[in-house]
Amino acid sequence: MIKLSVIGTGHLGTIHARLWKSNPNVEFTGIYDTNKEQAENVAQQIGCRIFLSLDEALNNSDATTIAVPTSLHHELGLQCLDKGVHCLIEKPITTNSNQAYDLINKANQKGLLIQVGHVERFNPALASLKDFPMNPKFIEAHRLAQFKPRATDVSVILDLMIHDIDIMLWLVKSKVKKIDANGVSVLTETPDICNARITFENGAVANLTASRISANPMRKMRIFQQNAYISIDFGKQDVEIFRIIEENEKFGLNDIPATMLGTIEAGIQNKKIIYHKPIIPEINAIAEEQNAFIRAIQEKSSVAVSAEEAAEALRIAELITEQI
Repeated sequence: MIKLSVIGTGHLGTIHARLWKSNPNVEFTGIYDTNKEQAENVAQQIGCRIFLSLDEALNNSDATTIAVPTSLHHELGLQCLDKGVHCLIEKPITTNSNQAYDLINKANQKGLLIQVGHVERFNPALASLKDFPMNPKFIEAHRLAQFKPRATDVSVILDLMIHDIDIMLWLVKSKVKKIDANGVSVLTETPDICNARITFENGAVANLTASRISANPMRKMRIFQQNAYISIDFGKQDVEIFRIIEENEKFGLNDIPATMLGTIEAGIQNKKIIYHKPIIPEINAIAEEQNAFIRAIQEKSSVAVSAEEAAEALRIAELITEQI
């Protein structure tokens, strides 16, 4: 059994600790937090050990979840890797990409794994598309949230937009050619609202918008590609697909004519537009993320979201910040 601990017992750290405690694939050894009162509250909630120091936590761990403020990820990550401990680091991986590459080099030297908590990769809505061919030509994403003081140590780009940057890079699989961005600082000293238009070398374009001072939360992505339009609602965990097929092509099992679009049969010849609503799997995204991390350690295989991918998402986030 892999011995695993959690460092940091804030909002996400508490969720991680609760899920690890009930995970049959690990021996959950306990939690560590410099805020002893917070650690005691979490330990009382889930029934686990509190480590009195970071060294004590790492001496009792083969792997750990790092769920502390982003500004501490680099320092703590290096300490964990030096102790021979595999790391699941919450997103963003570090404050800047140089720090990220520093962690990558250390992990490679030590033969250890780093997985990064870009949890939207495990969102049930995105998981429902695993067998659908994705080749985006244009991506439109809106990630809007109400203001929460707990994440103000970084800009909205690293707090929220980083999710969509990661998914965008994962889907497009091409180098970024050009970035145009605008942003405004409203309540903090860093941008709280941002829009970025990203052009790729293969011709694909992504338009990303993020805000952390919105009245109505939204986590949506729309993907346009040859003969298909895909709408993903990460918040409601819902997906809709509209596809163009040849007139003589058979419908899939769950496909229906797209009658909600109007009298489209008069507008196109020899083609049909069909509507498909995938079945959304009933999974917990963070639990799936944790299981992927443990499998990678046990099987000595690649992690689901690598430090290299996270570093590239962070590098693009830095370019967006420079534009602003």
